[in-house]
Amino acid sequence: MNNSYLSNLDYNAGIYIRLSQEDKDKKYESDSESVSNQKEILRNYCKHNGFNLVNEYVDDGYSGTNFDRPGFAKMIEDIKAKKINLVIVKDLSRLGRDHVMTGYYIETYFPENKVRFISIVENYDSMKNQASNDSSTFIIACNDYYSKQNSLKVRNVLDSKRIAGKFIGSKPCYGYMRDPNDKGHLIPDPEVCEYIKKIFEWKSNEIGISEIATRLTKLGAPTPAEYKNMPLSPRVRKKDEWSAHSVYNILKNRMYTGDMVQHTQTNVSYKSKKKITLDENLWIIVENTHEPLVDKETFMLINRKKKNKNRTYQKRKRPERLLEGLLFCKECGNRLGILYRKKQDYWCINCNRYARDPVRRLCEPHFFAYNYFEELVLKEIKNCLDGLFNDLNYNDLNDEIIKRTKNNSDDFLRKKENIEKEQIKISESMQTLYQDRLDGNISLDQYKLLSIPIEEKLKNLNKQLEDINMEIIKRKHNVNKIPNYINKIKKLLNLSNPNRDLLFALIERIEADKDRNISITFKYDILDTHTFKYYDNRIHNPFGRNGKKMLNP
Repeated sequence: MNNSYLSNLDYNAGIYIRLSQEDKDKKYESDSESVSNQKEILRNYCKHNGFNLVNEYVDDGYSGTNFDRPGFAKMIEDIKAKKINLVIVKDLSRLGRDHVMTGYYIETYFPENKVRFISIVENYDSMKNQASNDSSTFIIACNDYYSKQNSLKVRNVLDSKRIAGKFIGSKPCYGYMRDPNDKGHLIPDPEVCEYIKKIFEWKSNEIGISEIATRLTKLGAPTPAEYKNMPLSPRVRKKDEWSAHSVYNILKNRMYTGDMVQHTQTNVSYKSKKKITLDENLWIIVENTHEPLVDKETFMLINRKKKNKNRTYQKRKRPERLLEGLLFCKECGNRLGILYRKKQDYWCINCNRYARDPVRRLCEPHFFAYNYFEELVLKEIKNCLDGLFNDLNYNDLNDEIIKRTKNNSDDFLRKKENIEKEQIKISESMQTLYQDRLDGNISLDQYKLLSIPIEEKLKNLNKQLEDINMEIIKRKHNVNKIPNYINKIKKLLNLSNPNRDLLFALIERIEADKDRNISITFKYDILDTHTFKYYDNRIHNPFGRNGKKMLNP
């Protein structure tokens, strides 16, 4: 790093502090590792060495095995904005415990961005050619190894508790609560356990799942999401309204028989928060650990009937309809399903979300007889493309697509820039809020209450940014495909018998709303979205199960 001409006064320092939950639990190190003590050490170091302290970046309660941390992200933003050119940490493990990413930032990212890096405990200074710097690689690897070993130890302890029949989850399943005298033991929750008993009683009396959900809603029973204050599921529109999916999950949960069922999921690795579902033979099940809310015979009878029903109505393999996968509901955004009605011998279209639970009307019915719908849509697509080629020749069309694709890419780049600016503002607000908490200006409860909406907004912005980045990449990639796209349009115009591959190459999506308005969106914005009214009111399909032969090559 070629900054040897700089004096200490020329360095704008940012001090980085991290404390994980595991560090808090290490009593013998708690004083030296605490946020306040790390701050004091780092502030004094800056003062004694004459560095200009610009900002402090704190991640309290975040693991060092990954770098998805708000304080660290804010520090990187300030490095990009040239606000700081020196990063100081108490020790290398505070920066991170993942040896690959920690090494990347120390050896690549910081030097490339002309940032000096100092770790006090290890006497590491990237500006100095000293023997202590050479040991950093070994120390970083040891920190990673420590995290892995610590993770294994924690897992072994948790598995021992699971095998002993102790509950170790964050929240018990709906209907149970932790025993105040033994946190690993579950007892029925008097507020909601009676609803669980009613669910199994109704189901054993042949009451349908959808009807059970309706009854629970009318009774005013709090839903699992409402009772546990969990995020709203996309399957439901209201937090206080039961869904068939919630009832189904309760009916298949063996915990209600008094058996402790745990270790059904696990993290991909000690560095990842992503979970995977384990095979049932790997679950840890201990029988008769808590009071049951349903007897085992009733539970087995209900679930045996469910399994038999699934076998009876198992989906058969069938050829896909021509438009299958392109159809979407305008109201909820879900796909429109295409189903065969055996008794009436015809294919039909409906909203998947509505069909899952029609009693609660999670969406609106979008019913169409499929073959008539297909004929009309293909006719509209061909008319649109005919009109396009009457107005433009092939070369003009090619230039027009490139122009529109480039303009849209520019729009996405502007959106990306605006989101990134908003992210910086929110991160600064979060940092200020956290500082107020550390300084004692607000209580912990106030901090949690104020930070939740900020964190949620930041999460949504991150998701939007991810989607925009993918769209930018896709559009850049699409420019190279445009000549091939023109050829596919020619084929569609010349073919009386189009295939699925051709339609998917030309059409982005086809949407239908509850008023039977149909919208066709073309790829590359070659045409404006075309909307028309579905006017064919015929219901039964004269073509039978196989459909119109010319439409299914």
